[in-house]
Parts: sequence; structure tokens; C-alpha cells
Amino acid sequence: MNEIFLYEQKVNKDADYNLWMMFPNVTSFAMSSLGYLWLYKLIDEAENINTERICTDTKEIKINPAKVDAIGVSFSFDFDFLGMLEILDKYKIPFKSKDRENTQFENTLIFGGGPVLTANASPYEDFFDFILMGDGDELNKIVIDICKRAKIEKKAKEEILKKLSEVEGIYVPTLKNKVKKVCCNIKETVHTPILSENSFFPKTFIIEVSRGCSNRCGFCIASYLNMPVRFADYDDIIDKINLGLKHTDKIAFLGALVSSHPKFYDILGYIDNLIDNGRHIELGISSIRADAITPEVIKTLVKAGQKHITIAIEAGSERLRKVINKNLTEEQIRNAVKTARENGLKGIKIYAIIGLPTETDDDIREFIRLAKDLKNENKGFGITFSFSTFVPKPHTPFQYCKREDTESIKKKEDYLKKEFHKLGVGAKFSSAKWDYYQTVLSNGDSSLTDFLIEAYKLGGKLGAFKTAAKNLNIDTDKFMHGKTDNEFISTIPDNNYLKKEYEKLINSK
Repeated sequence: MNEIFLYEQKVNKDADYNLWMMFPNVTSFAMSSLGYLWLYKLIDEAENINTERICTDTKEIKINPAKVDAIGVSFSFDFDFLGMLEILDKYKIPFKSKDRENTQFENTLIFGGGPVLTANASPYEDFFDFILMGDGDELNKIVIDICKRAKIEKKAKEEILKKLSEVEGIYVPTLKNKVKKVCCNIKETVHTPILSENSFFPKTFIIEVSRGCSNRCGFCIASYLNMPVRFADYDDIIDKINLGLKHTDKIAFLGALVSSHPKFYDILGYIDNLIDNGRHIELGISSIRADAITPEVIKTLVKAGQKHITIAIEAGSERLRKVINKNLTEEQIRNAVKTARENGLKGIKIYAIIGLPTETDDDIREFIRLAKDLKNENKGFGITFSFSTFVPKPHTPFQYCKREDTESIKKKEDYLKKEFHKLGVGAKFSSAKWDYYQTVLSNGDSSLTDFLIEAYKLGGKLGAFKTAAKNLNIDTDKFMHGKTDNEFISTIPDNNYLKKEYEKLINSK
């Protein structure tokens, strides 16, 4: 594999501690996951730890599974459990923590972290010995240090778990301890530590510009789970841009809302100046608000090779955008598309959501009207809408809402497909049926563990989930409401705040 390491690797051939860093998907996705690679780097830099990356398509391993002291699992998406079970299955490691007792893996500590587990670990907790809640930047290093010292001191597994449960941000399912989500300051700008040709985005140097989002849309877990919003230091961002450009032409900015950085325009200006002075740069931006788009922004993106951008409007009507706290006017949307067209881009993708709370048929029809107007105003410009469906997520104001039934959502989708086809405007749709099961996982409890295992054993396809529920007599419909109990985790804001915010938004005019 052609890889460039941008940090100093430790020589750990005779390491005292063996760790697998598991990514529950293929290697190309792992090598484009900034969070996974950054945590791997932090641990790989430590003394006397032999660290190995393990993915679903890993063919050769350096550390024998029986000699692995701990396995850390990066959990970013609801269906990542399928990849995790696939890897455990491949190496004949029992799925549940209790089933690893009296086997060669009884002393292997398996732990997980990431946004899915922080939001709702309940359906997955039986798989893990302990779970990291919140930011893992510092927490992972603390965990490994505790586990490494415990091995040297020959501590029993129960003693290790008791010690870990005393660390803020670590949940031990067998102890049912209360935890507070960890939120760390961005001391160093997180950036790609390993450049790879085998990445989904080959040799792309990614920089985390911001963490969290100040807009706080009512449905958005990325906003609420990452409060307060934090920004990387401007000078450090510039340093990281220069570091990346020593090894590649491809730079990408990552964040829930990159354009919210206080010096966003200065950062783009720095890139623009480099290009004007002859430096070839391909720049990618993960997100940009429609009201942050200016001619200067678009011109810089065009110089940097971008042909399209993405904006999120979520709802078709201004009324519904107010309800969800998406403070974006139609005039701002129109200006964003117009500015993108006039300054050299080839097209724009517009994210939207079906089934939002209080949505009416009029709100759906507003998508058609808006698409028609945008097309007429921007002849020859590529406009595509991308629709997903509303999933009530824990730790958000809209956790108090119920997901619309799939049949009703499908009717709206069919209507939009037909009308967009008539207009000649592109429209893509997420699977409402998959989003249904995403809702189940987002809001489920520990009773779902066997359901997850059954769905995996049945092949992990859409039909497997329905069959698994039938086989185990599980009523998945009961999880269509957001999860509001959140038994063991304390987060900011708490449910009292979320309830008030929900009532304020849902009653807004």
C-alpha cells in the first residue's frame, strides 16, 4: 500500500501491548476517515504499543487475534455494527462480551467510540467491555495508558473495568455507571496523518476546520451532540495547509459547517493567493451555508478545481425552515445559486428532507415551485436535489417527534419524483425503508442486541432486518419516537433545555 506518514512512528516490534484499531468498513473508507486516522495516530505515537489497522477487507494481519490485548472500534454510522460483526466473525471472536468469558478472548478488551455510541449506545452495549462517550482525542490515550499499565501489573479484567469506570466519559455496561460526555478543546488542528493512494479520496489532505455547528437545526445531532461549537486556530490551519501541500495538491476542509469559521474568508483568501502565485491546489469543502456564498468564495473554489458545491435548505417552504430553525430565506437560496452560476461553477446540489415535523402538502409543493423557479432563473446550470427522510435523533429538540410512517413518506417521494421529472430537474432520494431502520437503531434499547446479530447472520440486507424482527417477535414500530430517557449519559444541553427548544420551534409561525 502506498502510504505517506506525516508523523513520527514509534518502533514497536517488541511492544508490551497489542492493539487492533478496527474500522467497520473497507480500507478505502478507513483511509478517508479523518477521525479514525487521527485516533490511530495518537495511539501509534505512544511508546510500547503495537498498533494495527483492521478493516472488513483486511487480508493479512500482523498480530495474531489471540495475542491482541484490546480492540478499539470506530463507530460513525448506525449500520457500522454490520462491519464490526463481520470482522469479529472472521476472526472467530464471540460477539457479546459475556460470551468471550472462558475463551481465548476472555481478557481481550473490546471498546467502542464515536457519534453513534455517544448518541445511543444501548442497542450495542452488550458487544463492548467499555464505551467512550464524546470526543476521543484525549480519552483514547488515557484508556490505553490505563490498560497498558494494568497488563504490566497483571490486573484482572474486572479491576481494569472498575478503574476505567472512574474516568469521566467512559461507560462500562456491566457496571451501569453514569457518565458525562467528554467535550475537549481543539488544542491541535486535526488533520490527515497518513496520505494514501488507497483512500476513497486518494492522497487528499483533510483539515478539521470546525467541530459542531452554531445553527442548531432542531433535527441535527451534529449540532447538539457537539456543543459547544469549536473552531481550529487560524494560524494552525494555515500551518496545516502548508504541511499538506508539501505532499499533495489535494486539500479538503471538514466540519459540520466550515463556512461558520470566524476567519473562513481569510482561509479561502490564503488559498486563493497561493493559486494566484502559481501553486496548483485542488480544494474540497464539506459544507457551506447558502448565505455564506459570495462571488469571491465561488471564484476561489473554481480556481481550485471545484465544479459543483452543495448547500442544505432542508425544507421547501420558508415557514417550515423557521420551524426547524433553518434560518435561511428563499432570497438567500436564489442568490446562492445565481452567484454560483455567474462565477464559474457548473452546478449545485441542494440537500432537503421529507417528513419533517409539521410538514404539510403545501410544504412539499414548495419544493416543486422552488425547483422550477431556480431552473428558469439559471438556464443551463446543473441543479440537483438530494432528499433524505426525517429521523428523530436523541439529544436533539426533535427527539420528541415521531417519524412519519414509511407508506406516507413513499407517497411524497413518488409525487416529487414525478414532478421533478416533468421539470427536468434531477432528484435523488435516500431509501425510506433503510431510514426506518436507522430510526430503530437511533432510538432503540438493549433489547435489540439479538436483533442486530440476527440481521447480520441473515445477510445484513434490508429484508434481513424485517425477517430478524419477525423471527424474534420484535415490534420495531415502537422505536419511531425519539429516545428521551438516555439513562446513563449526561450531556449538555439536557432534556429540560431540549424540551423547551422543541416547544419553541414546533409552535413557531
